[in-house]
Order: sequence, then C-alpha cells, then structure tokens
Amino acid sequence: MHNLLIDIEGVSVGHVTDLQLGSGVTAILFDEPATASGCILGGAPGGRDTALLDPSMTIAKVDAFVLSGGSAFGLDAAGGVQAGLRGIGRGFPVGTTRVPIVPQAILMDLLNGGNKDWGVHSPYREMGYAAFKAASAKPFLLGSVGAGTGATTATWKGGLGSVSATTTGGHRIAAVVAVNALGSTTVGTSRHFWAAPFEQNGEFGGFGLPSQFSPADTAMCIKGATQTATTIGCVVTDAILTKAQAHRLSIMAQGGLARAVMPSHLASDGDTMFAAATGKMPLENANDFAELCHLAAMTVSRAIARGIYEASSLPYPGAQKAWRDQFAGEAE
Repeated sequence: MHNLLIDIEGVSVGHVTDLQLGSGVTAILFDEPATASGCILGGAPGGRDTALLDPSMTIAKVDAFVLSGGSAFGLDAAGGVQAGLRGIGRGFPVGTTRVPIVPQAILMDLLNGGNKDWGVHSPYREMGYAAFKAASAKPFLLGSVGAGTGATTATWKGGLGSVSATTTGGHRIAAVVAVNALGSTTVGTSRHFWAAPFEQNGEFGGFGLPSQFSPADTAMCIKGATQTATTIGCVVTDAILTKAQAHRLSIMAQGGLARAVMPSHLASDGDTMFAAATGKMPLENANDFAELCHLAAMTVSRAIARGIYEASSLPYPGAQKAWRDQFAGEAE
C-alpha cells in the first residue's frame, strides 16, 4: 500500500505541471469502465459531463476523471484525455464508433501570478493529452503538482493530496483531492489541520489539534467574498457498487470535505466530488457499505490536509506561502 489512489487496482494517475503557467492537470484513468457518480455542493462549479453522473441518467460507467486548473478554460483538458482514450479504442459504443466518457471538474487558479497570456487557444487540451500519456499505476507526486499546481486557500498554499484506507471486510477505498478552498484547512494560521483527528501515521505532520480553541480560531477565514475557489476530487473503491451507491459515496466525500475545510460549500466555491467503483469485490452486507461510506469521508479529509502539507510555494514574487515554509521541521 502506498497511501495513494493507485492502491485501487486498475487505477492510474497522470499529472502535468506547468509552473510558468501556474496551473496543471491530473488525469485519473480506469483500466476498465468504472461505475461512477458525483455530488456538487459549491455555488460556483465548473465541470464537463457532470450531469450524466446523476443516478437517474442512462450512462452508468466512466473511462476516466479529470481534475484541472484554469477555471472554465481548463475544461479543454477532458478533450485531451478523451482523445488519448479514443486512440486506444476505449469508450461507450455508439454504432461503429466509441465515445470515451470523461467527466471533469475545474478549479479557479487564474489569479495566482502565473503567465496566463496563452494566446488564442488555451493549453489545457494538450495538457490533458499529456496527463493521459503520463498516467501510470506507479506512485505519484503530491502537493503543488497537477491540478493542485496553482491552488491556494485562505491561509496556506493549496495543493493536491491523496490517501487510501481498507475496510474491516477488506475493501479498499482511496481519495485524491485538489485543494483550492475559499476557506481554510487549518485552525487559524496555525500548524494544526481541521482534519487532524483522522490522520494516519503522521501523513500531514502528526501535530494533532490545539489543546483549546479561541474565538479567532473558529471565526470565518476566507480569501475574500468576491473571489472564486473550488476543492475538487474523487474517491474510488474496488467494491461492486450500483450507480446509486456510488452517488451516496460522493455525498459522503463531501462530508469529508466539510470536516477538513472551514467554511466549505460557499457561494463562490465550486466544491465537486466524484466517486467510482471498479467492481472487483462484492459487498457482503449493509454494514460493509456503511463502513465504505464512513471511510469515503475520512479519506477525503485526510487527502485535503495532506495536499496542503505537501504543497510548495509557486516561484513568483508575492506567491502565497506554503504550510511547510512556516512549519516544516517543527516537532511537538
């Protein structure tokens, strides 16, 4: 186990990171079509093919997910991933052709200081294709990479995090999240993460929660009321699930987001969570699914904190400081 999304057999991950642009793309590919759904709770979301994830819609399985920076311009990235999948014969059969199903969510990173003067066409389609080509089942980088490259939060530099877990029945579940929250992942500007109770093996510093909270710790802390943000990600399990069950898993993932980011789901957030099941291991009973839902929330919370913990500042004057710039090397 690598404590990453690739702990789910049949899943590969590819990043493209452009530090000059201050943005990036992350592609999550499934070896075989995966049963999938999603949940959008932010007031300012951006996505592609997210409507088909509703449990009432016909298509039940997807070939990939894409997470990207670039705001609405970043939606071109799914086209690049789709082109790569089409090239290897993947996709939903429509007559004599195939249409790869690639839902995408984007985050707003246009104001982080990078060079966004890309000319007539955005670079995201080619970045999506490059992320497809880079995808593998090997361990991947976290922090200011892929979709987390240009991410920020109210307090510290945002980033991309991933973790995994196993149920008592042996089902695996993992999360990957790009954290670009309007709110904060830490208690004030301290080293303590809101997700601290769920941390495993010191994966984001092992600092726990503060011994007590001040009014300032729980006061609203956001980037600014007029700025847009978005935390996007997915949870994936090896269990056999229906589309309705995958939808429930995505709802639970949003619960994990709310435990790790304060406040979350604001009018200027676009908080979106996907869920997928590779269908390798049956559930034995209702308790198996309940535990899977519980761990969906826990893994998202952990992945969010880990994304901030692993992030590094962008190489621009005035770029937002990273958590590790302030707290790396500290010990209890």
